[in-house]
Amino acid sequence: MNKVYAFIAFFAVLLLGVNAQIQDPVRFVVEQKKTGTNELEVRFKATIDEGWHVYGADVPEGGPTAAELTVEKIQGLKAKGGLKVEGKLHRAMDEMFGMEVSYVEGTATFLQTFEITEPAYEVAGYLTYGACSDQNCMPPTDVEFSFSGNGAVADSPADTAAEAPEEISPEENETPSGGKISEGHEDWWKPVIDELQSLGEEESAAQNSLWGIFLLGFLGGFVALFTPCVWPIIPMTVSFFLKRSQDKRKGVRDAVMYGVSIVVIYVLLGLLVTMIFGASALNALSTNAVFNIFFFLMLLFFAASFLGGFEISLPSKWTNAVDKKSESTTGMLSIFLMAFTLSLVSFSCTGPIIGFLLVEVSTTGSVVAPTIGMLGFAVALALPFTLFALFPAWLKSAPKSGNWMNCIKVCLGFLELAFALKFLSVADLAYGWRILDREVFLSLWIVLFALLGAYLIGWIRFPHDEDEYDEMGEVVVNHRTSVPRFFMGLVSFAFALYMVPGLWGAPCKAVSAFAPPMTTQDFNLYQNEVKARFHNYEEGMAYAKANGLPVMLDFTGYGCVNCRKMEAAVWTDVKVAELLNEKYVLITLYVDDKTPLAEPVLVKENGTDRKLRTVGDKWSYLQRSKFGANAQPFYVLLDNEGKPLNGSYSFNENVADYVSFLQQGLKAYAK
Repeated sequence: MNKVYAFIAFFAVLLLGVNAQIQDPVRFVVEQKKTGTNELEVRFKATIDEGWHVYGADVPEGGPTAAELTVEKIQGLKAKGGLKVEGKLHRAMDEMFGMEVSYVEGTATFLQTFEITEPAYEVAGYLTYGACSDQNCMPPTDVEFSFSGNGAVADSPADTAAEAPEEISPEENETPSGGKISEGHEDWWKPVIDELQSLGEEESAAQNSLWGIFLLGFLGGFVALFTPCVWPIIPMTVSFFLKRSQDKRKGVRDAVMYGVSIVVIYVLLGLLVTMIFGASALNALSTNAVFNIFFFLMLLFFAASFLGGFEISLPSKWTNAVDKKSESTTGMLSIFLMAFTLSLVSFSCTGPIIGFLLVEVSTTGSVVAPTIGMLGFAVALALPFTLFALFPAWLKSAPKSGNWMNCIKVCLGFLELAFALKFLSVADLAYGWRILDREVFLSLWIVLFALLGAYLIGWIRFPHDEDEYDEMGEVVVNHRTSVPRFFMGLVSFAFALYMVPGLWGAPCKAVSAFAPPMTTQDFNLYQNEVKARFHNYEEGMAYAKANGLPVMLDFTGYGCVNCRKMEAAVWTDVKVAELLNEKYVLITLYVDDKTPLAEPVLVKENGTDRKLRTVGDKWSYLQRSKFGANAQPFYVLLDNEGKPLNGSYSFNENVADYVSFLQQGLKAYAK
């Protein structure tokens, strides 16, 4: 038992995350390599942290930040071809951008080939790359290089130091554009890192997502309890353990170990999935167009089974073999094998739920996601065996088996049909079929949930629904609808009606994570948009000071997927839109804005020279130097002197939390 507690405690620790402000998920080593008599390669070897990816060089325009090589100085060399990538290049559909993108994970090398045209050569420039995880994106980052040679190419990088414009620093009251901050505005660029950290930060989305995965698994296990394959087994199993031993404590112990064995079996299944595929492979599969079609067909197959089209079952010889083995053994091994028998026997009901759960959690890219999901599923499934063993009197009041369990299966069938459309949508976007645009997707969901409501009310029936008979043995046609089914039907009909305005462009935030992006909507009447007043920090701060208003800084990027998610799921809320448009001066700063500065500027960070070339570089430097953060999305509330009003906010799609964040800032400003 101590081992079990330690095992559970280990996963509890994994659920606790720390969201560091400054992140460094990618590290490069730059070298030149001679590959022929007159040929040389400049190679950028990347080491990428788990859970992060770097985009390739062939990302279409309008998408995330692609890897791009810029040559500032070249002599005696001629570029040969474009930038290439060595390593496993993944291709996946990005739903937010509506395009297929390429990316690398783990380790990869970006290389550019040059032809040597003169005895002495020199080349200098920088590689720009973009990196993202499932929670954050880094601003476009430059990796500088400078090499020279005379035909006998050196194996190690040459000195990369070069002449640059005058250094500037916020402490010196100068902006990256080189101009002096006007009188009275000295604090706008002053670092507030310590002050911001003392005010706290919103709970990390990574931590929320792991808890969400556990709760999703727990909900799946809870629903599986009430299926015809599991519920009838519970009282029989508990009674068996309590009666087979005259020692009641031993019977309770055996029943508890039976529940623990269920947890171990399903957690091992989650670990096995991760060991076979790996988190990165699962994430790649989940965004691959071909595999999304496979997931769609798989969920369609499971849904047909739940609706009564056929039964899914494992070979009976597997079950018989395990059952015989459990009878021939004793002690803990016998109990474990009995739990394994339950897993096999109940597969026709639990299999579709587990399959859907594993497909869903694979999109997180977390190495522990399948295990956490299976832990939640197993805890919910095992809990009744333990509770009924400790409190056997509860068995008398437990619901009896009946047609209500089949009702749960049919409801699950409808839900799996609805989620199957989500995966078909990804493939539809990838191949450009345009058969499942947003309004078509919503129309199908409206029909599905209306039919689910009709089933719950009793207007339609499926093959496994049992007939009800009167006292004369005649089938009752107009049978009564139970109160629970009535309320569930009411909710289903209401949800279907909720989505109807979405056909004309309403955001329908409850389904925004599943439906295709708003850009696929052909007819859109929705006008409640949040638009930034300024895209320049100094201009926005000057306006806020002149009008006595607080500021919200929105550090974002054109290629930031989660920034678009926040805008689609949170900023479309009426309350959020009202606060941002009327109570704050919203300054949106794009860290990947490619507009060149009047002239490049050299800044010093942590003892390292960094050159700012674009407007995006300037805003990225502002975020790092003033707030000690470098990932997007990143939101911070300021007074009009540049001081923080409360803690920062990152990726968290909870509207209530975001409203609270904005309201707390207003209260602090009022003081």
